[in-house]
Amino acid sequence: MSRDTKVQAGALAALLVCFISSIGLATGLTALAGREKLAATDQATEGQSKEVAVGIAMGAFRGIFVNFLWMRANAMKEDGKFFDAIELASAITKLQPRFPRVWVFHAWNMAYNISVMTQTSEERWNWVNAGIHLLRDQGIPANPNDMLLHKELGWIFLHKIGGFTDDANAYYKRRLAMEWTIVLGPPPARTPEDRDRDHRIKVMTDWLSVVANAPDSLEELFAANPDAKALADKVIALGFKLDEGVLGRYEMHKASASSVYRADYQAALKSKRKVDTQPTPMEELTAMIDDPAMQKSWDALLPTMRKRVLIDNYHMEPDRMIRYTQKYGPMDWRHHGSHAVYWSARGVELGLSRLTHDNRRDFDTLNTDRITVQGIQELFRTGDVYFDFFASMLNQYTVWIGAPDPHFVLAYGDIIEDARSRSWADQLDNRGFSPLTAGYENFLKDTICFFYRRNDLKGAEYWYSRLRTYKGLNQNYANRAAEMSVPLREFVDNELNDRFTSPNVAVAQVVGALTGAYTSGLLSGDTDLFSSQFEYAKRGHRYFMEQQRKAVVVNRDYVRMDQMEPDFRVEAGVVLVNVLASLSLDDAEKLYGRAPADLKKFAYDPLAARYRESVDERAKRFGSKKFDEIFPEPPDMPQFRAAFKKYADERVQGKPDTELK
Repeated sequence: MSRDTKVQAGALAALLVCFISSIGLATGLTALAGREKLAATDQATEGQSKEVAVGIAMGAFRGIFVNFLWMRANAMKEDGKFFDAIELASAITKLQPRFPRVWVFHAWNMAYNISVMTQTSEERWNWVNAGIHLLRDQGIPANPNDMLLHKELGWIFLHKIGGFTDDANAYYKRRLAMEWTIVLGPPPARTPEDRDRDHRIKVMTDWLSVVANAPDSLEELFAANPDAKALADKVIALGFKLDEGVLGRYEMHKASASSVYRADYQAALKSKRKVDTQPTPMEELTAMIDDPAMQKSWDALLPTMRKRVLIDNYHMEPDRMIRYTQKYGPMDWRHHGSHAVYWSARGVELGLSRLTHDNRRDFDTLNTDRITVQGIQELFRTGDVYFDFFASMLNQYTVWIGAPDPHFVLAYGDIIEDARSRSWADQLDNRGFSPLTAGYENFLKDTICFFYRRNDLKGAEYWYSRLRTYKGLNQNYANRAAEMSVPLREFVDNELNDRFTSPNVAVAQVVGALTGAYTSGLLSGDTDLFSSQFEYAKRGHRYFMEQQRKAVVVNRDYVRMDQMEPDFRVEAGVVLVNVLASLSLDDAEKLYGRAPADLKKFAYDPLAARYRESVDERAKRFGSKKFDEIFPEPPDMPQFRAAFKKYADERVQGKPDTELK
């Protein structure tokens, strides 16, 4: 065989090997593209922007064109042309839907840059919600295992809604709570038995399981339950769709049952009649909701409706929600922290398949884990939610109150080690410092003080022991051993002393404890919790006032600098008035009825000024309770008014140690 023949044979063999390899490689790449959803847009459709059409027409040069658009969009953002930048970002997401950073850019622009340019809280919420929807409904489905998108979505929930940097944050919290009361219904009310973590987790998982175990589709439900189909047909015949609209109407009507505003609500329904004797579709729907014979049909229909809304509209998985509830704690889905935890934890779980030795040092995994950690911390601080859904649906002002929930303490320690296993920056090596550990140490100190102020000494001792024996403590603080060798009470006093030297911290601690005593304690019927929180607030108030008077020379202007009233009863009464003013009339009646008699005296006159006229007018029209039936006047009010006036006069005169006699 000649040399040329050998060369030709070798080349042919190499060509065959390359051809066969290319077939296998192409098949593998095609499968990967399908599995990871990596196919890009290659067809122009009606209504697309000129940038999309040009990009598609450029074929192989599309990448260069996208880079040009990306640079242009960034320049527009820097110049403050946010709306123009949105248009370009939208074009890029259509051309390159597998380009995660453009989705992030687009969502951030809406949730942060454009939202703060609007004039009302509702407008701001619409833009923040638009950013959420973009990531949750489009970006993540196009990039299902990308950690960055999950992290950014979790961050919007945690920071934009849960934080305090945006003036409209309270409005965001209320809107989120209202939305998720509609989607899932109100969560089971807390009882004293729910102070046991396992019990509360079971209550919440049982509640979610009704939705998770429901039939996957309405067709499947109707095939198995003809009564549910008959109900659905009646609802549709009234002109309603089986979606969130019906869920909202159902929850609103159910919430009206125990409200003093029920008569107003029913009158509003009747006022929409075209013919006085002909009920409106909404009235007919409410009659079906109230019909005991239809309750079983509603109980069958609603879970499947909720399941479809969760999956189709929110792209969330009921089974995963249950699993995270069991893993992390009894998450209330009206709380922003629950959504931050869900999306960040989901992102890490799905993204681990793409974690390699080369990208392990990237920050996406580390930062996404940190969103989960911070979400758990936020649930500990404010996870026990009070929210009046009915008042919010009537467009009456109501507040969102988040009290501490100790059920999330255990989860924090568990996930720290899980996150550490994936974090190159948090290994317990000879550097002696880990950011995750530093956060956990501060969290444990807060936990110890929290349990101690609840008068749960056993819990406080347990977590104090956990802190002292934790092997992962950072080694950069020489005095830690001495600080942790003291008895529990001394340790808590030292921690609180450090905190209470700051007026802002002292006010937050005292007011927070009083608010929790009223909402999580009295309003929930937990008298033990009320007593422990109230006593903690009293001790903290006393310590702060003593320290303040030691540190400041008393003079006429001194009282103008006071952060709290020197008389604790006055401070507690003022906080009670503020809490009552933030509640619906129904909950205000309940809290007032359970409050101590001496504190009712502070609240009676403000309540009378706020409610007497409207409540008594409603009583004349509808035969409902009069003001004095809802809020009976405490005894000895004339004497109290005189004493309080004297107290106020002396405060104005600059007497810092004035007490209410």
